[in-house]
Amino acid sequence: MRPAPSSASAALRSWTRHAFPNTSQTSAVATARLAPQTTSLTSQRRDQSTAAAATSGSSFDSPFTKYDTNKIPSFAKYKAKSPEVSNRVFQYFMVGSMGLLTAAGAKATVQDFLVNMSASADVLAQAKVEVDLASIPEGKNVIIKWRGKPVFIRHRTESEIKDAEGVNISILRDPQKDEDRVKKPEWLIMLGVCTHLGCVPIGESGDFGGWFCPCHGSHYDVSGRIRKGPAPLNLEIPEYDFPSDESLVIG
Repeated sequence: MRPAPSSASAALRSWTRHAFPNTSQTSAVATARLAPQTTSLTSQRRDQSTAAAATSGSSFDSPFTKYDTNKIPSFAKYKAKSPEVSNRVFQYFMVGSMGLLTAAGAKATVQDFLVNMSASADVLAQAKVEVDLASIPEGKNVIIKWRGKPVFIRHRTESEIKDAEGVNISILRDPQKDEDRVKKPEWLIMLGVCTHLGCVPIGESGDFGGWFCPCHGSHYDVSGRIRKGPAPLNLEIPEYDFPSDESLVIG
């Protein structure tokens, strides 16, 4: 292939220069052409947003504008249709009924509590014991059981009564007159429990003709008063009464 003449080379370079312009120059030209369009579009969008905001703000209705907050509202529709006296009577009736029911419930609760806390039937049966005195001859002892404890019943003779009344109480460990220990001179009723350690003394024995406790040697006279030994007190006198001349109730 033959080389092109110099004139042809110059023409080709000139054509190439016109056919492929400079890239940097092209970009600058394009940017210059698009800038006004971009600025216009941004302005249009800003105007639309402002218009939309203004439109929405003007159409908002506050829920408080239709009420006057300085005016007391009317509660007429909440008033009862019946007269005030009828309502008060009904209220009093309900309060009284509730009070009555509460009182009844409290009474039942207290009754159940007291029944559970009270003594059982077998304990109540032992609370009092009745004894026929006609069956006890003069000069004899009878031992009965009362509330789980032995009770000595002594039908004393005239000589025993005189001996008991003639004792100088100033010499006794637990000073007590005979007349203060009996309601009827011929009948001596006392608990058969030694005041030392709770033993049961033996009747018609001892140094004083009354009762003797063999456990530790306590001697009691015919009035049940301690006369000798470690026992500190006289034999205890229970609560008793004579409903008739021939009957005795202990308790």
